[in-house]
Parts: sequence; structure tokens; C-alpha cells
Amino acid sequence: MSPSPSIRLLMADDHPLMREGIAAVLARQPDMTVAGEAANGVEAVALHEQLRPDVTLMDLQMPRMDGLQAITQIRQRSPQARILVLTTYQGDFQAWRALKSGACGYLVKTAIRTTLVDAIRTAHGGGRWVPADVAVDLARHAGDEMLTDREIEVLRHIAQGHSNKEVGALLSVAEETIKARMKSILLKLNARDRTHAVTIAVQRGLIQL
Repeated sequence: MSPSPSIRLLMADDHPLMREGIAAVLARQPDMTVAGEAANGVEAVALHEQLRPDVTLMDLQMPRMDGLQAITQIRQRSPQARILVLTTYQGDFQAWRALKSGACGYLVKTAIRTTLVDAIRTAHGGGRWVPADVAVDLARHAGDEMLTDREIEVLRHIAQGHSNKEVGALLSVAEETIKARMKSILLKLNARDRTHAVTIAVQRGLIQL
């Protein structure tokens, strides 16, 4: 009987040690081979075009071009591309953005050793992979109105300790505009106050501290 063809993989992560760790896990699998490695989103897009891997493992936080932008560009060029997101952020918002961009799965890096191989095989077979706890959070917030990019930017500045007036100056808008945006943020997140809004936003992956 001839051996099964290898699943060719592209890894995109800006941390060499993470790529080495993933490669070590994959090296034990007879049906998988790492075809290429990228250290940023720009390299990931270029290598995907060159190598046409079966499955791409994509980090979200990378220099030059982040993972979400890279996913979008890859899927525009190769609509059938199978991309698994690997991230340190478990929040439903990051998962929602990744899946909306065209990823077929979402893995938290802390669970790589126990789930990576199964996730790759699932993705290669045409399926989706979303951890149960993330899926629950996605379902819980499915009907929620999402924050706009501008609202997330405002909340990021609030999390850094800036007042409405200071955030307005940073974003070149009136203080009243920031107050209105904060009112919208509190309503969308069902938050009691600014501190509560920041806590919820961090938990859901909207912002990082």
C-alpha cells in the first residue's frame, strides 16, 4: 500500500520559538510536512502564492501585516485556501473577525499540543475547528451589535487611562463626540461604566492591555 500524501503546511508566526515548537509537534506526524515559514503577514501572502500549501497556520499579531489582513489577501487570491488561526487571545471577537475574514478554524496557542494535529486534519478535510468554549461565546454574542473600529480605538485609549477630553485631543475630535461614542460602547457591551467596559473588552479580545 502506498503511503498517504503529506498535508503541506505553511506556518506564519513572528516568534521563531513558536514556529520551532509547532514544527516539533508536526515532525512526529507521518502525513504532514512543513513547506514554508513566514515571520509576518507580507511573507505569508507571498509564500502562500508560491507554495500553495494545503493548510496555513496563521498568527494574528504580526509585524508589517497582521494575520487578519493576510487571511483576507490570501483568500482573495485563493478562495479555497484553508487557514487555521493560532492566537494567544481566546475572546470571541478575535474569533469572529478571523472566521469572517475566511479562516476555517481558530486555535488558542496554549492548547496547540493537544489539538493542533486534529485541527489540521479537520481543516484539510474541509471542516471547521472552533474550541467549544469559544463557540459558546460566539453563540452568546451572535446577536450583539459589534463595536466599530473607531469605538474600539476610543476604548483602547480609555484603557490607557485617558479622559474623554484627552482622547478627543488624540483623535482630533470634540470631547462631546467621545462622550457619545462612550455611551454607544457602554450600551453595546452592556457595561456599567468605563472600567467595566474595558474589562469586558479585554475578556472578549476587543483590545489588549
